[in-house]
This record gives sequence, C-alpha cells and structure tokens, in this order.
Amino acid sequence: MQITGMLHGNRLLKYVGFPTTEVLGPAASEDEIRDLIDRHGLIFIKPLFKGGVGKKGKAGLIGKATDLETALAEKERLYFVEHRHGNTVAKANGVSFEAGVPAEHEVYFSITDDTRYRAPTITLTHRGGVDIEELPKSDIATVPFEALTGLKAFVVANALSDLKAPKEVISPLVQQLPKLWELAHNYGMTMLELNPIRMRPGPGGRLTPVACDFKCEFDRDDPRVARLDLPGHLFASDVSAFEQEVNQLRTHQGQSDVFVINERGTILAPTFGGGANSLVTEVLGDSAIISSDFGGNPPYEKMKSVAAICYRHFLKQANVLFIIGGKSNNTDIYETFRGMGDALREHFSEHGPTPLFVVVGRGGPNLVRGMGSLAETCDALGLPYRFFGFDSAISEVVAYAKRVDAWMSTGGRAQVAGRLGLDSAA
Repeated sequence: MQITGMLHGNRLLKYVGFPTTEVLGPAASEDEIRDLIDRHGLIFIKPLFKGGVGKKGKAGLIGKATDLETALAEKERLYFVEHRHGNTVAKANGVSFEAGVPAEHEVYFSITDDTRYRAPTITLTHRGGVDIEELPKSDIATVPFEALTGLKAFVVANALSDLKAPKEVISPLVQQLPKLWELAHNYGMTMLELNPIRMRPGPGGRLTPVACDFKCEFDRDDPRVARLDLPGHLFASDVSAFEQEVNQLRTHQGQSDVFVINERGTILAPTFGGGANSLVTEVLGDSAIISSDFGGNPPYEKMKSVAAICYRHFLKQANVLFIIGGKSNNTDIYETFRGMGDALREHFSEHGPTPLFVVVGRGGPNLVRGMGSLAETCDALGLPYRFFGFDSAISEVVAYAKRVDAWMSTGGRAQVAGRLGLDSAA
C-alpha cells in the first residue's frame, strides 16, 4: 500500500514539523491557483493516482506553469491521464498544484527496513532529484541504525561527511531529517521516501530543507496507522471489487491479503501463511483463482466474513474449494474452519448449492475439532471432501487438489451435481 505525492504527503509531514512546499488540491479555484503563481512564480501540476506509480516525470506527466492559462491547460491535460509503468496501468483522478522551490542543492532521503542489516536503514545523497539508481554508489550513503534509539543526528552528519556533501547543507539536514524517523516509526510506515528535498535559501543565506515529493508505504495491519485518520480510498489502487471488499476487513489481528490471479480459474484456494501461499500459487498456476494469505489467527467473525466474500465472488465457477496452510503455531484451526464452514452453509442457503469438492490440508491448534466441524458441514451439504493433517506433505496435498480439479472438469462435476439434485449442466 502506497501514498505518493505532496497532496497527502504535505499533511503527513506536518505531524513532525518537516518543511514542505505549498500544495493545492484538485478543487482549487482559479483565484487560489493565480495567487499561488503570484507568490512563487512557478508551480508544478501533477496527476493524482491511486497507489504508487513511478516514472511520471519521464513520461511527461508533470506539467509546470508560470501563468494561470498554462496551469489550467495542464490541469485539463493531466486530470484523467492514463499512465503505464511496467505491467502497471493507472488512471489519474485529479491533479495537485505545487509551488516551485528555488534551490541549488537537491537531496534524496529514504527510510526502510533492510534485510541485509535486519535494521531500519537510511539511504541518503546530496545529489537528489533523479532516480537514485542512476547515481554511482560513491554518491550514496546507506546506513543502518538502532530502532530502539532512533535516528540520531550524528548518523545523518556522519553520512553527509562521508559523502563530502557541501558544508552549507549538512547542518540544516542534521536538524530536520531525524524527524522523519518519528513519522515512519510512530505511524506504522514500512518505507518513507522524499525525493527531492530542495534546499531553499533563506535570510542570511541559511538553507532550509523543503520536501517537494513524497512516497510512503504502510503496514495496514499496524494499529498505529489509524492515528493518521487517513481516508480508506487512499489505499485502494486499481483493484477488483473482490480485493476491495476483503481489504476493507483488515484489522490488527489476522491477515487478509488477496490478489486475483485468474478470474476464470477453477480452484478457490484460501491459503494460510506466506510460505504456503508461494507454493500453492506456483503449483496451481492458471487453475488458481486467487493468491491469498489469511493467517495470523483471524477471529471467527473476520474469517467468516472473508470466506463469505470469497464464496460470493468465485464459488459458482470453482471445482475445488482448497483450504490449505502449513502447521500453525497460534492460529486456532477450529475458529477458522468453523467460520469458513458457517459461511459455506449460509452461501448455499442464500444462493443454492453448487457442485464442489472440498480439499483441506492444515495443521495446528484444535485441528481435529476444526476438521470435525468442517466435515459436519460438508456432510450436511452433501459435498465430497478429503482432509489432510499436519503429517502430510503440502506439495502432495496441492498435487491432489490439482487431480481433483482435473476429475471435476472431466465428468466429476456432473456427478457431484447429480448428488446434489442439480441439473448436470450446472
């Protein structure tokens, strides 16, 4: 999940008092835009995309204006512009107007978790304003620091000294950059990037770091994100209705990460655990409808709601309901299976039965009780099923689900339909 641009970045940076450029939103009046131009001389017009989409500048999607007529023309050009970057295609919905900041020096700065150091790490260069990948490594400082003590001023000072940064930029950056760790740490961010920070000269020639572009990512399961009171639509990139419904159920307990792989797939596989998800997604291939991770010990009500959404969108086309995961340490199997089973009963009651074969592979607390509950549901609904416990290799269980899917596609579905009293065409 990402937020990009200064429209919302401006607000977030104010939580820690980091200087920012002046920004107007898409609802800005002509008088407000004219006033912004009169006071700053130059403004930039940038399209607003849901989620993070890179390389907008190189694609010519950042306009600039020194008069109102040009600003309005750029607004018209960019308001609903479509942008393709790699495999990502996004459509803008609005623009922001950002004041130009005169500066001789531009700085790149980011904070993220680095697996090499197993610690939060800053990346810093005094040659910002460009893609950092284009710079030689000698111009970039990558420095891990201790999360318990936070980002101290001396870490920034030493990094800039090692880079031989101009002396006039060091003191202002040493004063301001540690504030960004407070923002990232206190509000559940996993990544924060400012590029560029422009060093604006002030009275007496002293420089002030001013954020001119912003990007961050959140851990949506971290309750500290709620402190920002951000509108939910900020986290809704161009996703399917199914993904959007599931994302709305995100809580601090239990994951609800989903991605539609193949809308015409035939195996609906609610998966528990990232490792299991990787294996299942790879082996099932195009047969898989979704890629998912519903682990993290979700409570009954959440699991039932997530399962109901999965069933409503995809159960009619599925040959196999494949509930799969590794051996959990803390996920209550009874609670999750009871929620999924109750959702299945209610779905059949509301929408009618559908030919389906249930395959389960799982291990963890209350496994036998959970499988017993789900078996009772399958028996009551007249569905064939096969359950595998913790002593079964997950790869073999996935292979079995594929064989069941093949059987269902070559006559098995008609047999199950007959068992349910349905027309075989179903």
